[in-house]
Amino acid sequence: GANKEESTTGSPLKLNAKLAINTTNLIDSHSDVHLKGIWNKSVKEQKNILLLQEHQMKFSSIIADNVQASVKKMAWKKLGFDFEGDTEVLIFDVEIDKERNEFMFYQYAKGYVKEHSVGMRYVKLELAINSESKWDEEEKAVWDKYINEIVNKEVAENQGYFWAVTEAKIVEGSAVVKGSNYATPVISIQAEKSLEEQKEEPSNDT
Repeated sequence: GANKEESTTGSPLKLNAKLAINTTNLIDSHSDVHLKGIWNKSVKEQKNILLLQEHQMKFSSIIADNVQASVKKMAWKKLGFDFEGDTEVLIFDVEIDKERNEFMFYQYAKGYVKEHSVGMRYVKLELAINSESKWDEEEKAVWDKYINEIVNKEVAENQGYFWAVTEAKIVEGSAVVKGSNYATPVISIQAEKSLEEQKEEPSNDT
């Protein structure tokens, strides 16, 4: 069949990808700041997490369902962003199969996917307001607690508030054109060699 021809020409059928689905300590376009520890409980509990195309819960939009989700502390600079310090990255290690979603397979293979987004349910969040009013004492305490952990805190300072999210549930992760959190790149991606290519490689035995 077609697969045989493709593998002999050396065209990969699978990609192994490590994707940043979300990062903490950055104010996103919803005025949310995901704080360190937000994903720890969910990563342990959630099974059957999907990688989707643009948050669409449709068979034609599934990119992969063999997702290994984890949380890893990474320096912003290592992730490719010019912020000081580090962030907790929600990472999906995933095998992207060409037969599952050929269109998105090629978007990843050609390097067109630049951002991701997490489909989530809030569990714990608090409103933070930069206010001296006695009516806002609780919200000001939240502001004071977290403001200096936000790498782009000028956004919060300009608008005077943000939502501090300390726990959330992962429903899915998606490849998106523009994420509400832009610091969500492909960390690494490589083609799995076809069996023919593996056979053809000279062995290292001497």
